Order: sequence, then C-alpha cells, then structure tokens
Amino acid sequence: MNLFSSTLYRMMEWISRFAYLNLLWILFSLLGLVVFGLFPATIAVFAIMRDWLRGSTDSPVFQSFWKYVKADFVKSNLMGLFVVAIVLLIRIDLYFIQMNIDENVTWMNIPLFAFIVLFLLFLFYLFPSFVHFDLNIFKLIKNAFLIMLISPIHSFLIILSIGSIFFLFKLIPALAFIFGSSIYAFITTWLCLDAFRRIQIKQSNAS
Repeated sequence: MNLFSSTLYRMMEWISRFAYLNLLWILFSLLGLVVFGLFPATIAVFAIMRDWLRGSTDSPVFQSFWKYVKADFVKSNLMGLFVVAIVLLIRIDLYFIQMNIDENVTWMNIPLFAFIVLFLLFLFYLFPSFVHFDLNIFKLIKNAFLIMLISPIHSFLIILSIGSIFFLFKLIPALAFIFGSSIYAFITTWLCLDAFRRIQIKQSNAS
C-alpha cells in the first residue's frame, strides 16, 4: 500500500469513526427519551473523544460508549439538571424582556446578554472537564468556570473553530446530522485538553 492509499484509508477510517460516534449519540439520546438520554450520551461522546486524543484508539466504539453511558448516567443527568435550569432561567428572562420592551427595561439587556455569553463559554469547558476530572458536581462546575476565566485564548480559538464549522454546516446541513456532536466534541476537547495541560504545568512550576 503506497503512501497516498495509506493516508486515504486513515482519513476514511476516521471519518467513519466520527460518523459512527455521532450516530450512537443520536440513538442513545433517543433511547433515553432525550430527557434522560441526552446528557449521558453527550458525556460518552466526550469521553471517547478524550480517549482518542490521548492515543487510546483501539477499544471498540460501541462497548466504550455503553460503558461511559452506564458509568456516568446519574452524575451526567444531575449536571444536566443544572444546565437545563440555567437555560430555562435565561429563556424566562428573555421572554420577560420581549414582553416588556420599553425604555425602562432595555438596560436589563446588557447584563443578561453578558451572562449568556459567559454561560456559553462555560459550556465549552463543562463537558471536557466532566470527563477529565474526577470531581463532584459542585466542584466540577466551579472548576470548569475558573478554567474558562483563565483561558481566554482557548475560548477565542473554540469560538473561531465552532463558528467556522457552523457556517459549513449551514452550507451543507447534512454534515451537521452526520458529524455534529463528534466534531463539536473534537474541537472543544482538543483545545480544553491543552488548556488543562497548561494549567497543570503552571501549578507544577508554582509548587
């Protein structure tokens, strides 16, 4: 097998892996009726992506996915309750603003939208932190938020990468269905792992 054929084979293999991982995310989310399946399935995607990025690529994808879903089913859904509660709170605030558009309430827009931006940035770090650190929910949320605050460059790169992928998905919507969750997990996990590594180096140098 020549170099071109070998490279093409590896590319097709990884394209298949990403598509299969995204398919498992969809299936397991639906099996949990979305409400109970979405967060365990999402955590499983991030856990497998972390394994791949750290060089562990030999384990069967389905068995690994099922293992992570079972292991983190309760914890991931508890984290999901927190995320959903914040989303509902934001939605209620937006509804309140939309129903009361006048000069007396427009000043409320700025802090709310600032909070939304911070929350979205926080979510970039939440799922990679979940699979990387063995922490309870409270410490996990605190840890992810602090890492987000001290990693502006990584946040910028995540936004730039996700934004570029978003426009690609708008041009070819089928790609979002085939690769959506796995591409998102790859980008955020790859950059977050680098952020985690840099923080650990700084902590080691300081001690």
